[in-house]
Amino acid sequence: MKVVAFNGSPRREGNTYHSIKTVFEEISKEGIETELVQLGGSDIKGCRACYKCFETKDNKCIQKDTLNHFVEKMISADGIIIGSPTYFANVSTEVKALIDRAGLVSRANGNLFSRKVGAAVVAARRAGAVNVYQNINLFFGIGNMIIPGSTYWNIGLGRNPGEVLADEEGMKTFRDLGRNMAWLIKKLNG
Repeated sequence: MKVVAFNGSPRREGNTYHSIKTVFEEISKEGIETELVQLGGSDIKGCRACYKCFETKDNKCIQKDTLNHFVEKMISADGIIIGSPTYFANVSTEVKALIDRAGLVSRANGNLFSRKVGAAVVAARRAGAVNVYQNINLFFGIGNMIIPGSTYWNIGLGRNPGEVLADEEGMKTFRDLGRNMAWLIKKLNG
């Protein structure tokens, strides 16, 4: 069993990273493998709406960037975490590109992520994070994925890298999410 997480922040070890790592700590305790992929700052581009993925049906996008590598990781995982900072009350551009393109490739190929466990992890300085949380979960929902809950929305507050670790409620929410995600993956694979 494996969970792959995409850090959509260009800050490699910023608050999104620390939030994902907190979720990973709980998942790892349950013997589930984790992998962190640095999405923010990658060469991923937006969708061109060419719909070639519906013609080729080969689980790939025809654009030549890292998207196909990311889709392969998503296909091989039991759980997918998408983490994003809050940029003007929305996801980072890299997360948006991943959602749009991986989502279209998935739909073109019979819903590749169907019944996988999906969780949003969001970092914010102050506000707008609920929109980010919602946008990521909308991707999971339309992809026929299963979204575990937590004791609050999966949001941590902090501006400078590492400040999110002082958000006690956010950290508790991320730990609870990790435990719920691990429990759900085990049930689905049991």
